[in-house]
Amino acid sequence: MQDVIDSVGYERAKELIEYYFKTGKPGHPLNFFYYNFDKIDQMKHDIDVDKVNRERLREQTKRMVEGEE
Repeated sequence: MQDVIDSVGYERAKELIEYYFKTGKPGHPLNFFYYNFDKIDQMKHDIDVDKVNRERLREQTKRMVEGEE
């Protein structure tokens, strides 16, 4: 676990491990997490960015629709 903390920092490591245990991975083996935390980190980052982009697009669409009425 220290390698994960050294790589991404304590707070991000904590976020990643919490996220990992919320995924549908059966059994949540820690060895899988240790060997793939960098991929999990990238995936979580991509999901977070996607959420922000989707919210922005929803707001833009809402403004466009409301402006047309």
